[in-house]
Amino acid sequence: MLSSLFMTSSIVGPSLGGLLYGIGPVVCYGLSTAGFTVAFAGTFSLRLLHTVPTKEPITFASVFAGLSFLNRRRDLLGAITLDLFAVLLGGATAMLPVYADGILHVGPVGLGLLRAAPAVGALLMSWGLSRYPLKGRTGLIMFTAVVTFGIATIVFGASHTVWLSIVALMVLGASDVISVVIRSSLIQLATPDSMRGRVSAVNTLFIGSSNQLGEFESGMLGTAIGPEAAVIAGGIGTILVAAVWARFFPRLWALDRLEDIFPEEQ
Repeated sequence: MLSSLFMTSSIVGPSLGGLLYGIGPVVCYGLSTAGFTVAFAGTFSLRLLHTVPTKEPITFASVFAGLSFLNRRRDLLGAITLDLFAVLLGGATAMLPVYADGILHVGPVGLGLLRAAPAVGALLMSWGLSRYPLKGRTGLIMFTAVVTFGIATIVFGASHTVWLSIVALMVLGASDVISVVIRSSLIQLATPDSMRGRVSAVNTLFIGSSNQLGEFESGMLGTAIGPEAAVIAGGIGTILVAAVWARFFPRLWALDRLEDIFPEEQ
């Protein structure tokens, strides 16, 4: 559900923003401010059930308890780092302006279609997963999704045809959602309540850093060897990472159902 809402906003938001900016920047930013105000008011009005927190002294070990927990749960560590390096290497979306202008020659409208394509694929896959949830061979499905992500990146990098590039980006977005859903579910199911916040913080840190560093890596490599070679190399790197992770995290590879992973008691 969260993935579906996020992808819907990723599609509708830029389109609506462009239309509103055409009316005038004051209208565009004014409505954006109003939207944030409504979101803040809605969040502030939530009624929370407060419980007395367990007193725990703040120590060096408690600050890094999330990392320590992941070091013990190698399956969770493998899932989080797999996504980290896959996104880090397969940053094709960072090169979209270059492709739209210098390779596909589609202009601003085509760039908008290219940007929307991953979100469209992700939204369709989110809808499919909500109708047909994963029931078995979850580890294999996750690794297959990452390999598909890499293949779609390679196809996009080598494509000089607009429709093929859009399809490749849609497949890229769809495969990414599968990986995100499995990883997020594993974190929620396999992490005890006392550690869930800290483990989620580590996961969020990894996600944010992989997106930013992936764009930086794509830009630097694109400058060095050219945009097409950089995107193709990133896709190949993603596939190699999946192969290495399958070897070093056998429990994650062999995972059948999500329910098979239970939290460790602290």
